[in-house]
Amino acid sequence: MGTRIAAFACGVIILYSGLFTPPWVLLCTGLVLIVIAARRRLLPTPVVLILCCLLAGLAWSSLFAQWRLSDRLDPALEGQPLTVSGYLCSAPAPGAWGSVRFSLCLDGNRPSGVPGRLRLAWYGDDTTLAVPTPMTATVVLKRPHGVVNPGGFRYETWLFRKGYGATGSVRNVLANPAGSCGLACHYHRWRQRLVQSADAALDGTDHKALTLSLLLGYRGQLDNAHWDVLQATGTVHLVAISGLHLGLVAGITGLLLRGLFARLPTRGALLPGQRHGTWLLVVAAAVGYALLAGFTVPTRRAMLMVAIAGWLILGGRITGPWQAWLMALGLVLVTDPLGPLDQGFWLSFGAVAILILMFSRLHGRPGPVMALVLAQAAVFAGLWPILAILGQGAAWAGLLANIVAIPWLSLLVMPLLLGVGAILLVTGGFLPGPVHVVLDAVLGSLWWVLVQLAQIELPAGRLPVWIASIVAIMVLLALWLPENRFRLASSGMTVLLLVLHGSTSHTRWQPTPRIWVWDVGQGLSVLVHHQDQSLLYDTGPESASGYNAVSEVLRPSLERIGVNTIDTLVVSHGDRDHAGGLSELLTQFRPGRIIAGEPGRLSGDAAEAAEPCRGQSPLLVGQVTVSFWQAEQRLTGADANDRSCVLILAYAGHQVLLPGDISRITEQQLMADHPGLAGRAGELTVVAPHHGSKTSSGPKFVNGLAPERVIFTAGYRHRYGHPHPEVVARYHDAGSELLNTATSGALRLDLGQGGADITEWRQGGSFWIRAPERPSPTRSE
Repeated sequence: MGTRIAAFACGVIILYSGLFTPPWVLLCTGLVLIVIAARRRLLPTPVVLILCCLLAGLAWSSLFAQWRLSDRLDPALEGQPLTVSGYLCSAPAPGAWGSVRFSLCLDGNRPSGVPGRLRLAWYGDDTTLAVPTPMTATVVLKRPHGVVNPGGFRYETWLFRKGYGATGSVRNVLANPAGSCGLACHYHRWRQRLVQSADAALDGTDHKALTLSLLLGYRGQLDNAHWDVLQATGTVHLVAISGLHLGLVAGITGLLLRGLFARLPTRGALLPGQRHGTWLLVVAAAVGYALLAGFTVPTRRAMLMVAIAGWLILGGRITGPWQAWLMALGLVLVTDPLGPLDQGFWLSFGAVAILILMFSRLHGRPGPVMALVLAQAAVFAGLWPILAILGQGAAWAGLLANIVAIPWLSLLVMPLLLGVGAILLVTGGFLPGPVHVVLDAVLGSLWWVLVQLAQIELPAGRLPVWIASIVAIMVLLALWLPENRFRLASSGMTVLLLVLHGSTSHTRWQPTPRIWVWDVGQGLSVLVHHQDQSLLYDTGPESASGYNAVSEVLRPSLERIGVNTIDTLVVSHGDRDHAGGLSELLTQFRPGRIIAGEPGRLSGDAAEAAEPCRGQSPLLVGQVTVSFWQAEQRLTGADANDRSCVLILAYAGHQVLLPGDISRITEQQLMADHPGLAGRAGELTVVAPHHGSKTSSGPKFVNGLAPERVIFTAGYRHRYGHPHPEVVARYHDAGSELLNTATSGALRLDLGQGGADITEWRQGGSFWIRAPERPSPTRSE
């Protein structure tokens, strides 16, 4: 049975690693071939069953994926005001710029071409967290979209995983009391009221955001400071209601029932009826807490694992340490075949597998404290390869933080929060004053420890997959085997490997010049990489919400392509869409040299270290010649855009122009100072000035250069409307190839003797990521 479950799981997982959805003709053909092989006895029966399970898993996940893809917004409806009706399917949370963000599930009367689940943002003075449900709303929608780069968070994948067929903004919201409200609607309305009452009841506490997150799974009030501490200490899992929390609820419930049954006349082993009753009550407690916490995907996954583990343990049906793990894996993938898209899926099942490996082979029976230390060390090292595959690193502080946090959460926080939840449910939203004091004392102590650990400066635990795998194997072997000399040797080899990796960290050798135009939304960032040298032009946007392209796009993408150092940083000018996250970039990469169009507008150390752009001599990045240009001060006036530091890259007859945000008048001065751009012999690639704004890319500039290709760097359907249709048409009429990071993803230019080969990062991506689209000269992208 275990082998068949594993085969089914592999079939589900193959879909998401194979980057395609197999056609049903292929699946049916595979089934026919298996049947023929079975009837003619060409394959043993166990092999036939394994192949059938593998095919069943692939077909099951394909069915769900195709259904999910079919429920997306019709492209013809993008940008049009639409009237929809439905109910809230998530508790509203505050967003950036005073917005309120929520999920809306539509009823059966939805317009044709509109998906059933929407991710919406409500802006304006009328916004409120008390969003009515059911409701009628006027919305403006767009298809699921997010930036696509070699590394970093894939918002488009997250939307597909969560079932959102469109995102958009809300024009107005009206209560619709007469609207249909089924069981799901009533549940979400009840939970919204519960969150609101808990929010009001916890007013005045110092750690309300943490309490709401740990008790109700509502993370809407966690700010950037919270997330920074949780990520630095590897304790994000504490605020994601999952296996740890439901396991504690099940354990507490089981202990209470055990104590109760111990007082009954039939002492001793539990009778069959008592075992079944215990299991039912434990599962009921887990289901109740999962409903309280929002019944999210992680809570449902944990609930299934608790139910299966309880059934096997109480029924005495465990035949091996892997039986419960495999049954939980199979049942989770049957009920949620999109599970492999969750990082939590891999981390939760990976952690449990490591613990099984650890304690099923461990010699001796360690005490509670030693068992906790061994478990954390094993999970910390064992998950390192999985984190490396996912493009993440292991937080060194997490090793100590979890040793402190998990028992504190288990013994104090969760019992207290369960009591608080019971009081809230009974009183309808009232908490006595002493409860506030106890909550602040218990949570405040834990948070103080995490904050102190987060402030310890330790190197990022990011390793290549092969090094992370060696480290994991060496640590697990050292924990398993009782031989002290082997443990000492393993520890020494592990430390030596980590030290050698840290001391030899350098930029990967790039034999031919490579230019990356990153997909950073409405902003700009370009990397020039040749041999072991690199130059970064601009750092992308930063917003008041805390988002910046450095942490979300540049750092993970640079690590993925092997660029660990930046020799030269050029900041075209000081606007936030070009110089966002600058302080974080300086901390992470420590550029050897900084050149800026507006040094005075940079902050902190960057302002002191920056050299002015004007008058800079050309430099080499590998064999790529980089020339600098900046308009004269008397012509730029107070316009920051026209003070942009312009770069001209040249290699083997190919030139790339990076003009920043200069306007039409400055374009003419640039062409006058560099006539070779228009009278060139080789290819020219232009990153469109000012993202394709109407104030730039004038007719004389476009027609005079007539570039072989033009790249627009803009946000998808951004409110600025870049690139402007007139500008797109102008480049199109000049014979230029049109590209836009908004619809192509990151763009990679490989410069060679015969010209430039360009790769659109959306091309060949996962099947749920939209394929590249070229800018149309008749409308804005």
